[in-house]
Amino acid sequence: MEAAISPAGAPPTRPKTIGRGTPGPLGDSVSAHTLRNGGPVVVRRTARRKTGLSAFWEDGQAVVAVPSRLSLEDERYWVPLMVGRLEQGTRKAKGRRSVPAGDDALMQRALLLSRQYLGTPVIPESVRWVTNQNSRWGSATPARKSIRISHHVQGMPEWVLDYVLLHELAHLIHADHSARFWAELAGYPRLEAAKAFLEGASFASARNIKGIEGDGDDFPAG
Repeated sequence: MEAAISPAGAPPTRPKTIGRGTPGPLGDSVSAHTLRNGGPVVVRRTARRKTGLSAFWEDGQAVVAVPSRLSLEDERYWVPLMVGRLEQGTRKAKGRRSVPAGDDALMQRALLLSRQYLGTPVIPESVRWVTNQNSRWGSATPARKSIRISHHVQGMPEWVLDYVLLHELAHLIHADHSARFWAELAGYPRLEAAKAFLEGASFASARNIKGIEGDGDDFPAG
């Protein structure tokens, strides 16, 4: 039984039985369906795959692996469905932050942010995660050019971590929260959003982290 052909513009009807219709070519072929950005989708049809379909990224290209018996008519339903799931998963992954795994990665992130956003780029001597800093998101010691980031920040969005790093980097230049201090951060596009995030009552309450009070050497919440 062939898959039903849907009216123009309507989503294809799910086939009741796959494997009936026009045989598809073995190996890799380019699907008529494309990504949301217009990029190509490769259909990989192999005899080894007996059942099930999977979608994944390979060298930046979307690939949908299908069993050899999947017909071209079947593709009209299954490939868009699998690609939609793949793209949805990618969007969700981008929404979650990619936490630097260790201190070296955290240092590299800080150096990049310093060059990209600070009015006066600064090179810290050390940037590291700490687990004994429960009342502050981050702290800095200008005399040693050292920065410590609380492990609580690891659960936050990447753009919030970036703000915390930039805040501490700016403290290596200006110990207080003067106008000159905030001028260093003016180039960061999500400055206000990150500050608001850190001030969120529910987020702070869940972690028992205090408010904005504190000296210039340490960065309290907000």
